[in-house]
Amino acid sequence: MDQILKLQYSLDALFGNGVSKCLPKNIEMTFSRKTGRIRTISHEGKLLCTLRIDGGLAISPYFAQILLKSKTFKENCVEINQDAAPFVMEGKSVFCKHIVWCGNKVRISADTPVLFKDRVIAVGKAVLSHEMIPDFNRGVAIKVRDSLKSPKGEIEP
Repeated sequence: MDQILKLQYSLDALFGNGVSKCLPKNIEMTFSRKTGRIRTISHEGKLLCTLRIDGGLAISPYFAQILLKSKTFKENCVEINQDAAPFVMEGKSVFCKHIVWCGNKVRISADTPVLFKDRVIAVGKAVLSHEMIPDFNRGVAIKVRDSLKSPKGEIEP
């Protein structure tokens, strides 16, 4: 099977139909020497994602920003408020009370991009589903795995 086609099928299965149309054309793949499976996918030297053993994708914030062009992909995201944005950019977890909007496809243990002003600032693993997040006022909603780690003061009010 063509490896790019396999990646497109995985993107559509994980994030919704039509998301794979936002995949950049000139991507580079590195393969495992032992198994021959896809290990990492990059675009112009920047890491897009790595394939997990269970068949999932660990996407980077850069790749999430590219996929955000698709309206279907935005349903997998959460949006946070101004107070939490600097901390989440440093790699801290997202708490329920800081979430302003939550997409309908946010599921437990799914890769979830964290948005602030329609910009991806982090990607993490959802601890709660989209039905549970609005009901809770305390506790972690998203455990951040990868963030922009920018210096303080970059976010304007």
